[in-house]
Parts: sequence; structure tokens; C-alpha cells
Amino acid sequence: MTYTGNVKVGGPSDTREIDGLTVTKLAVGPMDNNAYLLRDTGTGEGLLIDAANEPERVIEMVGDTPITWLVTTHRHFDHWQALKEVHDAIGGVVVAHTADAPELPIAVDDDLSDGDILRFGDAAVSVIHLRGHTPGSVAILYDAEGRLADTPHLFTGDSLFPGGPGKTNSPADFNSLMDDLEERVFGRLPDATWVYPGHGADTTLGAERPHLGEWRARGW
Repeated sequence: MTYTGNVKVGGPSDTREIDGLTVTKLAVGPMDNNAYLLRDTGTGEGLLIDAANEPERVIEMVGDTPITWLVTTHRHFDHWQALKEVHDAIGGVVVAHTADAPELPIAVDDDLSDGDILRFGDAAVSVIHLRGHTPGSVAILYDAEGRLADTPHLFTGDSLFPGGPGKTNSPADFNSLMDDLEERVFGRLPDATWVYPGHGADTTLGAERPHLGEWRARGW
């Protein structure tokens, strides 16, 4: 496997093949955001996570992939700067969690909730609501509908990074995010889960799990 996930703004994307899916990661914009293209290998249909910035580069990454869903992981402006231009160019159903959707620059076609399934071609991902970084932050889980139960792939937005949870604005928000991460992510998914964050390098749950107590003690 040549995929590393170490992409840089202005540099090339990085692509990997998973069971039934191609994942392409691209770094864009002044805040080093990651945009992800998920493409069903059977039908060629796709899902885009976070049209964050540099719309022309995101559109180039998508190429001729027909996009079924345009997912925004949360309402912070650096994750949707290119959303309108990308949507105008490639279409797709615009989705975000109900709590964050009003902050997006264009109307959301459908609101996301915890446990929702998004299908594109023969592939499907599920939605995990992680409250804390924002009220409506979501992660997107791909496990090939159980075939990759031991080695799933999780796109976490700004809720989980190498080294800890994303920024929160109060102790209550921090505890909410930690509770959801422990229950809905670390409590459900195995160590081999590959984590694709909204900024920077990838990690795995196994690399991060030993530090949960440290994060709690560190606080917000």
C-alpha cells in the first residue's frame, strides 16, 4: 500500500483502494483542510466530504465522478468555503446535520441524523453524530456494510485528530464530545479503524485509545 494520507496544500491528492471503495484525500486552503472523495468502484458514483476551499481543485479531484451526496461535517466556515461553487459545478444532494445546517452558505437538501445511511451506487456510509466541537458535527463511517467490521474507515471532521478531540468552547462541550467519542466511536469500533480527520494526517483508533484518560484529564 502506497497510501500515506500525508497531503499538503498545493500538492497532489493521495488515493487508496478499499473493499468496494476508492478514497481520495486532498488538502486545500489556508487552514490546511482535507476534502475527501469516496467513489464506489462498482458503479463509479461518489460522495464528497467537506468542499472546504479551492473549488477548482476540488472539482478537478472529482473529475467525471457523478456525485450523489455533498456532505459537510460541521458548520465552521473553513469546511464549506467551496461548497456553493462545487455544488454549482457537480451537483449532488447537499447534506449536513440538522443543528449545523442553517450556518451553511446554501440550503441543505436533507438533514442528517445519527444512524442515517447514505447510499451511492453499491456503496453506503453511516452517520455518527458527535456533539461538542459544534452541536451538529458528524463523522462518516465506511465498513462495506459489515465486510470491513474489523477494519472500518472513519471520516471525523474536526471531532477527532491524532492526539485528541477537536477544539471545544466550554467544559460542557468538551465533556459532551468526549462522551460521544467514547460511546459512539471508541466504544463501538475496533483499534484497526482508520481515521481521516478534517485537517492534517490520518491516524487509527488503536493509536489514540491509550490516551483517552489523558485527554479527559487535560480537559478543554
